[in-house]
Amino acid sequence: MAMAARWAMHISTLAADRLALVQMLSPAFPVGGYAYSQGLEQAMADGTVQDAASLTDWITALITHGNGWMDAVLLTQARKGDVDALADLAYAYAPSAERSAEMRDQGATFGQLVARMTGTTPPVFPYALAVGHATQGMALDTKEVLALWLQAFAAQLVSAAVRFVPLGGAEGQAVLLSLSPVILQTAGRAAEATLDDLFSSSIGADMAAMRHETLEVRIFRS
Repeated sequence: MAMAARWAMHISTLAADRLALVQMLSPAFPVGGYAYSQGLEQAMADGTVQDAASLTDWITALITHGNGWMDAVLLTQARKGDVDALADLAYAYAPSAERSAEMRDQGATFGQLVARMTGTTPPVFPYALAVGHATQGMALDTKEVLALWLQAFAAQLVSAAVRFVPLGGAEGQAVLLSLSPVILQTAGRAAEATLDDLFSSSIGADMAAMRHETLEVRIFRS
């Protein structure tokens, strides 16, 4: 096969895989992400997060050393091989019962959707691992997969704040855009990470997630 033909085939596969991943991580992909806030609802009810600046700080902390970082490292490892061995570890690191349920329920729904689309047996993995498993055969660099994953992670939280704080739609999008450097930098770090790099130090967010379990009036499941 001529070099030009091989290059055209590679581009075609790469483009198709990129579109498939964007579809999987889109808010329109029905995994129920709109129903979860990972404790952000509690922080908003307390007044800890009350405007664009405090929301940006909150999401930045989660991406750099909280649930976002944990998910990114786990997804990286899931793209490399044995996902079954990672599932118990992922649940063990969940800081609250609601976070564990969120990982399980979204992961199960994601797996079922992908299985129906591809005619395969649906795997049962926590959400980040399910996405890692689904992207194992894609011709995409792990850094790119992680950047799109973290973008979707941040967008879910911004959407929650737009509805609850409330923030205007344009203001919420400005927050998401401002997070691009953090997302790209974290994606680069996580792409090179190992299981030894798993850690979380977002104590305020974890405590908010725990307290959310007893919040009397709730919009979100976490």
